[in-house]
Amino acid sequence: MNLDMNPSYYVQNLTKVYGGRQVLGIDRLDIHPGEILAIVGPSGSGKSTLLRLLNFLESPSAGAIGFRGEQFEAGKDVSLEVRRSVTTVAQRPILLNRSVRANVEFGLRLRGQRDSAGEVRSALEKVGLAALEGQPARTLSGGEAQRVALARAMVIRPDVLLLDEPTANLDPYNVGVIEDAVRRLNEEQGTTVVLVTHNVFQARRLAHRIALILDGRIVEVEKSEAFFEHPKDPRTSAFVRGEMVY
Repeated sequence: MNLDMNPSYYVQNLTKVYGGRQVLGIDRLDIHPGEILAIVGPSGSGKSTLLRLLNFLESPSAGAIGFRGEQFEAGKDVSLEVRRSVTTVAQRPILLNRSVRANVEFGLRLRGQRDSAGEVRSALEKVGLAALEGQPARTLSGGEAQRVALARAMVIRPDVLLLDEPTANLDPYNVGVIEDAVRRLNEEQGTTVVLVTHNVFQARRLAHRIALILDGRIVEVEKSEAFFEHPKDPRTSAFVRGEMVY
């Protein structure tokens, strides 16, 4: 993973306003191809809002998002091809009231891919659920449901995978399975991953770089080791040490 390459994404002079209140204001953030970037910060700091903008689910109030050589500003249409290049796994996934296998192949069927049994099976194996492929999704535990959602995202081979607190409230076993699958996806397929997490230990385990966001603004972005061992901003030091009150 080469951080000197042109970024997969960038956000520039980006703001988001809800009801007259600015909740996000980022001067510049680059996301490099093939990296895992963790975005950390307290609840309400703007992490999930940034993720929705990166997934083109919302439009910025001002500024621009650069992606694959194209710049998207407020009100600009985003093509289906671009939207299909990015996918999100949310903290609370919504599954179809069908089998595990049907849930994973759903995205492929939307793309017109019908002969997908092998790809679906492979994705389920990577999240440790191949034995449950015929089981109704409604019978799954929370951790199993999250792993199905991850397999559903993996099978469509996105250029960028956005993860919004993907292991919140899960037991250590499910956390480990999900982290391992994300790591393998990044290493084997070169998928760019943006991980929003409140868990600094998870960020350290997975990410090449870490960005701290406070009150809608980026405080510091550094390689993982430097972020923890040699933070430049005193607010980063306080956050890493668990001394920040929020």
